[in-house]
Amino acid sequence: MQLLKDAPLAPLTTFRLGGPAARLVTATTDDEVVAAIREADLSGTPLLVVGGGSNLVISDEGFEGTVLHIATKGFALDGTTLEVAAGEVWSEVVDRTVGAGLAGIECLAGIPGSAGATPVQNVGAYGQDVAETITEVVVYDTRDHRKLTLTNEQCRFSYRHSVFKERPGEYVVLRVRFALEDAGGMSAPIGYEQTARALGAGMGDRVPLVHARDTVLKLRASKGMVLDPEDHDTWSAGSFFTNPILTNDEFAAFRERVAERLGADAQAPAFPVGTSHTKTSAAWLIDKAGFTKGYGTGPARISTKHTLALTNRGEATTEDLLALAREVVAGVHAAFGVTLVNEPVTVGVKL
Repeated sequence: MQLLKDAPLAPLTTFRLGGPAARLVTATTDDEVVAAIREADLSGTPLLVVGGGSNLVISDEGFEGTVLHIATKGFALDGTTLEVAAGEVWSEVVDRTVGAGLAGIECLAGIPGSAGATPVQNVGAYGQDVAETITEVVVYDTRDHRKLTLTNEQCRFSYRHSVFKERPGEYVVLRVRFALEDAGGMSAPIGYEQTARALGAGMGDRVPLVHARDTVLKLRASKGMVLDPEDHDTWSAGSFFTNPILTNDEFAAFRERVAERLGADAQAPAFPVGTSHTKTSAAWLIDKAGFTKGYGTGPARISTKHTLALTNRGEATTEDLLALAREVVAGVHAAFGVTLVNEPVTVGVKL
């Protein structure tokens, strides 16, 4: 276990933003993770858990407490069952499963961050999300001070949500278990239209695993969603806002606002969620509200490749980023009556 005082946190986040931590503990084993949590609990010290830092917005003042950086390692395959340590790099986990010929998470290639963060956000992209393959999550319960194994059902997964977001700070993920599929080197059935088009396949088709993974990586890179230290469009948290899910009445009112602003023939993206809700596109809302690719003149701007990503152009502060985010939220609400919700977790700041 490594302990540093007054340690910069910006290098631990993909935004490269945030002030220092009073104490930074880097844990490389599950026992070290638990020991750090118990020490903070016994001393009454505020605790912030950081994995890959791909979903964090930390205040410019930093964190007056202990930051626990989980850097644990472990990748174990038993047939089609996979167990990974929380600190494993997620993109490397995907690559290794593809290399082993196992399907189920290949369309989640290139997503930055750690394996332990994936159940928290119910990470998803291009027609897959981890809730489809996670069977169990091993956690440390900070309330009862014990290790627990939560089933998929107990994780309470929904769109970009889980029990871990519902009850923040109560559970710290130690290990994640997946049930993958041996489809003879083929992918899981394609479940997203953009992915199918890029692959030249039909919805529900299977394609070679490597082809699916590589195609998704190209799609992500074209949107600035694959980390590249030389490309400021990737100095982000990926999608900054979740896609709004509206009730039927809310969606009807939204459609009226779209027609008023864009004309009677304008059609907003609509994806049914059950019988009582409809999901629409945050990227579409942002663009149609006037916040196009590259919007902004300061050190924080919308990505030049994707309207859903807010970026640090190299010299931004967290306050610069939040000012841009607030401007986008206010503009979308004024245009369409829809309030965008940030996907990244905020620490010491609020949108």
